[in-house]
Amino acid sequence: MRLNRYLAACGLGSRRSCEELIRSGRVRVNGEPAHFGMVVADADRVTLDGRVVLPQGSDSVWMLHKPAGVVSTMRDPQGRPTLLDLVRRQGIESRLFPVGRLDFETTGLLLLTNDGNLSLRLTHPAWGIEKEYEATVERPLSDEALDHLAGGVDLDDGRTAPCRVAQEQRGSRTCVRLVLHEGRKRQVRRMLAAVGHPVGRLHRVRVGPLHLGDLPQGAMRALRKSERQALVAALERAESEAGKRPEPSA
Repeated sequence: MRLNRYLAACGLGSRRSCEELIRSGRVRVNGEPAHFGMVVADADRVTLDGRVVLPQGSDSVWMLHKPAGVVSTMRDPQGRPTLLDLVRRQGIESRLFPVGRLDFETTGLLLLTNDGNLSLRLTHPAWGIEKEYEATVERPLSDEALDHLAGGVDLDDGRTAPCRVAQEQRGSRTCVRLVLHEGRKRQVRRMLAAVGHPVGRLHRVRVGPLHLGDLPQGAMRALRKSERQALVAALERAESEAGKRPEPSA
């Protein structure tokens, strides 16, 4: 889409008046000064006077690399750093909310959106969208502990569903990789503690088909069109599979 048309879709005036905004040097695309005739893609970050602008009425999904020491809410009565602080730091004024949560000290991939339907579908327990974590522990797990995690661990809120688990050595520490279909509170930390391996560091690297990649801590970007399509396709597959599962007997 041409930049002047994009700006007009953001409610910033007619295409001609948006051309004047571009000529005035107030518009940037991915941090670089914009120019007339420029074409922008879905993942491009367009700002006016340093603030991100988005087409009116558009559903937006952003990928955030959450740092440790940030609560996964937009407000915090205790005054701790929040996701809103990170969003505003990026110059984004749109109303966004997180899709699920990560613990205060957990880092990694967190999605933010203004699309309530998509958020509900991603967090619905019946669909079981995969979430992949890397947990750092002090020593290697035994085969028995790995089998226990994979088969399900008894926690105070019930037995966990089966998951995929593997480990690798990283220097003096062990990295345990877990792929879950659930999203209970502090689930990974509680699972590993239950088999005698408290977590030192926990990092989420993937949600469904979306990988965090090399996005820096504290940074965020809009999903690319291909990523949004892959996410919707993954949800459709998960919903289809969920519909084929037999209902539990009474």
